[in-house]
Amino acid sequence: MLFVIIHLLKEKQVSINYIISPSLYNCVSRASCVPSLCSFQAERTPRSERKRQDSFGMFDRYDSCSEESTSSSSSDDSEDEVPSIPASLPIIKNNGQVYTYPDGKTGMATCEMCGMVGVRDAFYSKTKRFCSVSCSRSYSSNSKKASILARLQGKPPTKKAKVLQKQPLMAKLAAYAQYQASQQQQNQAKSKAVVPVEGFDWGRYICSNNLVGAPVSCFKHVPMGTCWGDLAEGVIVEVLNSDTNLSTKVYWVAGIVKLSGFKALLRYEGFDNDTSRDFWCNLCVPEIHHVGWCASSGKPLVPPKSIQLKYSNWRAFLVKRLTGAKTLPPDFATKVHENMQFPFKKLMRVEVVDKSHLCRTRVALVEQVIGGRLRLVYEEGSDDFWCHMYSPLIHSIGWSRSIGHRFKRSDVSKKIDGQMDAPAQLFATVKDVDQNGEWFRDRMKLEAIDPLNLSAISVATVRKVLADGYLMIGVDGSEVTDGSDWFCYHSTSPSIFPAGFCEINNIELTHPRGYTKLPFKWFDYLRETSSIAAPVKLFNKDVPNHGFRQGMKLEAVDLMEPRLVCVATVTRIVHRLLRIHFDGWEDEYDQWVDCQSSDLYPVGWCQLTGYQLQPPAAQMAREIPAAVPKHKKKAQQYKGQKKKRKVPVGRRLFSQAGRRRSLSGEDEEQSPPPYSNQGPTLAPRSRTHHHYHHHHHTHKPESLLRLKEEQAEVDEFTFSHGVSDQESIGSGSYYIKQEPC
Repeated sequence: MLFVIIHLLKEKQVSINYIISPSLYNCVSRASCVPSLCSFQAERTPRSERKRQDSFGMFDRYDSCSEESTSSSSSDDSEDEVPSIPASLPIIKNNGQVYTYPDGKTGMATCEMCGMVGVRDAFYSKTKRFCSVSCSRSYSSNSKKASILARLQGKPPTKKAKVLQKQPLMAKLAAYAQYQASQQQQNQAKSKAVVPVEGFDWGRYICSNNLVGAPVSCFKHVPMGTCWGDLAEGVIVEVLNSDTNLSTKVYWVAGIVKLSGFKALLRYEGFDNDTSRDFWCNLCVPEIHHVGWCASSGKPLVPPKSIQLKYSNWRAFLVKRLTGAKTLPPDFATKVHENMQFPFKKLMRVEVVDKSHLCRTRVALVEQVIGGRLRLVYEEGSDDFWCHMYSPLIHSIGWSRSIGHRFKRSDVSKKIDGQMDAPAQLFATVKDVDQNGEWFRDRMKLEAIDPLNLSAISVATVRKVLADGYLMIGVDGSEVTDGSDWFCYHSTSPSIFPAGFCEINNIELTHPRGYTKLPFKWFDYLRETSSIAAPVKLFNKDVPNHGFRQGMKLEAVDLMEPRLVCVATVTRIVHRLLRIHFDGWEDEYDQWVDCQSSDLYPVGWCQLTGYQLQPPAAQMAREIPAAVPKHKKKAQQYKGQKKKRKVPVGRRLFSQAGRRRSLSGEDEEQSPPPYSNQGPTLAPRSRTHHHYHHHHHTHKPESLLRLKEEQAEVDEFTFSHGVSDQESIGSGSYYIKQEPC
């Protein structure tokens, strides 16, 4: 007899090869499948005929997959042991076939030969030790074999063990389930109908456009990101059978046809190349199980009614199909549950960037945790801020003081009950650097992703060197005099680059506003500003094997509105830098993001965590009512000289126009260091941050979101709330060392 060869799971891996022998799968099948195709006629039908009409072949009394019994014992003995179906219980019929369920009230037993669990009264012989004649005969001739099989099932044979239910008592559960279903239908008819809100359909979007989603393994910070393993197309699972007229939950085997992120296109086994019943499902939902789960849980396996007559012996079909196939490990659901637990809790205190002054941090409280994303509320006031728990924008209490970063003191003198400082080990860590010897110095020039215009890489300057490798960076030509728009990057951040990076990689470099000597040349600019470029060797040159490809779909945070997670596409890859395009929006709203940013998520992440996903703008525009009130226009970010533009495909979402604020910074621990600009005088550019409004627990539906309107540039500098929206800046250097698994 063949045994099951199970490849041991490597730590953090999910997929596993099951090479299933026919004999074992017979035991699994008999322990889990409901004979929707196993018909038996009335009492007058001879038993020999009943055996040959058992088209499902999983509940007959034969050994393994053989069509004839290996036992020579009398059939009369076995028939005496089969109790008749109670006349008071109705029998469910389908296409002339009769099948029933037990009600589970009868005593249970375990077959000492195959380890099946079922109703004791349905078992063979007076001792009720075996589920069939063949098991009884096989046990006496090969007891050693029986012991091995029982242990493979995880249930060593004992006299008090439990066994699977048999055919004749199936009527009770069928009647009971039918009665429960009718009661539920009556109760639902009395209650008001609830119209579900339809979300974005990733499956239809992917299939209609023949798209590809980025693999989950590309996102190390998401649940299952570090233990997704080689889960891919061709893996077999057990899933709910929706193609049935039964009133209770039944299951069937399905294979993964296409995999996009967490979402998988499944096809029931037996449909071959027929795509009519294909369906999309999130692989991390509780309804997805490994092959063998039904056997161990006593759940019924029933083939879809559309193909139930396609094969006369479904057991033989499944054995052939599943031999050598891959499936999920038994602890897959447990791993998903563990990965959905997040260490940050409500009322934990953290330091986070001040969205009204990028150059400083403030104390904030964790108000909500969704899928690892944190809704933070500043300790003073009601303003909130969304970011991931591994974002480089949040730190433990005391971080600012330890590195010399500007910090806004809190006026709150008394803590609320339940508040606690978030432990330092919960935050993302950065690489240790040696600042001795050649290091960054003030006024060194470089290129950096503009935190106020994430679609641009701009000429920038090191304004202050902090401790532990941190730098304060200012974008040339756009800085305010008090340095309130400086931004903190770590020296290993993948969002800062040496001078000449854009030219080498054919990326448009945004020159300082007011600089007229075009085309921009670094040599000329350095000479005119009497400055030097930061040495190339000081920058992060690591390029991980991230797995992203151009055209892949994902779910990405709009870093200018960080409460929003949108349908997005990877449109360009430059080493570890990704160009993210938001589907339905103009290219000017694209954002440069690091491949390891905690603001990127696989397809299906929002569905898994319960976060609101924003659909493409074109789809959302069709859903917005005609009577949308107009709102005051607001200042735009500077993106170069004003040009005529075509009518856009879509406009960016916004919630409130920007408002002016004071840039005095009088309430800070530390004032910005004085500095003088060298070289030509550069006019400040007009740029604003989107001010966003978060909901406490839910997001507004797409039809209520307002569209961003365009406005001519203004001469006066405005600085609104929303500056904190830049979560992915430098995130690549903050590689996740806390593995979720």
